[in-house]
Amino acid sequence: MQAQQKIKIVGSSGQISLGKEYAGRAVIVEEMGKGVWIVKLAQVIAESERWMDEEPNKSRIERGLAWQADNPPKETDVEVFCEQVEKRLAGPE
Repeated sequence: MQAQQKIKIVGSSGQISLGKEYAGRAVIVEEMGKGVWIVKLAQVIAESERWMDEEPNKSRIERGLAWQADNPPKETDVEVFCEQVEKRLAGPE
């Protein structure tokens, strides 16, 4: 990707516009020196959901999703299911 330069004017409130295509997106702004900034698109994970992106939870979730993809839901015969449960509850004969 080739670097592109654009001239933007900082408004009286100290803001610049990156363009409507970035509206509502999170960004990281790094100040490299006086008057030099790097702006990067970012994804923010809520602290209450961060556990899903950390090990071992992340791997467990990925394995679960892979299993689910390989094992689509299927219709259950309720009568057969109830019979199986009754046999298990009755224990060994």
